[in-house]
Amino acid sequence: MTETAAREPQQDRSRATRRRLLEAAVECLAEHGWTSTTVSVVAERAGVSRGAAQHHFPTREDLVAAAVDHVTDVRLGEIRREAAELPEGGARTEAIVDMLVRHYTGPLFRAALQLWTAASSDESLRAQVVPVEAKVGREAHRVAVELLGVDESVPGVRETVQATLDMARGLGLANVLTDDSKRRRPIVRQWATTLDAVLEGSKECR
Repeated sequence: MTETAAREPQQDRSRATRRRLLEAAVECLAEHGWTSTTVSVVAERAGVSRGAAQHHFPTREDLVAAAVDHVTDVRLGEIRREAAELPEGGARTEAIVDMLVRHYTGPLFRAALQLWTAASSDESLRAQVVPVEAKVGREAHRVAVELLGVDESVPGVRETVQATLDMARGLGLANVLTDDSKRRRPIVRQWATTLDAVLEGSKECR
């Protein structure tokens, strides 16, 4: 067996361990908050030793920031897969808005809120979180533009798309303490109607 071949199973195990740690960190953060999401707790939940966890992520800040980044990539990938099944015609815009809102009302957003709160008074954590959140914002905006099929060079379109994402984030905040899904449905429907009216002239030719 060559040295390269021998390394491959070890690298596969390392990637699997890293993934378990990232997923466990997001689950802990969403369920228990920042204070209780320690490296030891995450390692136990992931089924690995504390030493193995610290080999991949030396600090809690490194672990949690990487976890949110990882799961955001997974969620954005899911959005793209869901996009292939979105209806065409009059129901499409509402389906897009609903999908974006669900992105901000799931466990990842709850985890992100825990991070935002902690980062507001922790400079080292803020340095980790700000780049991740900037990436999330850029990617979510790009996906929304693609799904809506609009031209951002038209004045006001970029701001309207961003307003959609800001609204979705606000609905996510409203859902933190109680299940807000019943009140949310008519808001999504009304915003989709408004969005269609505002963006009608900026639809790209397909």
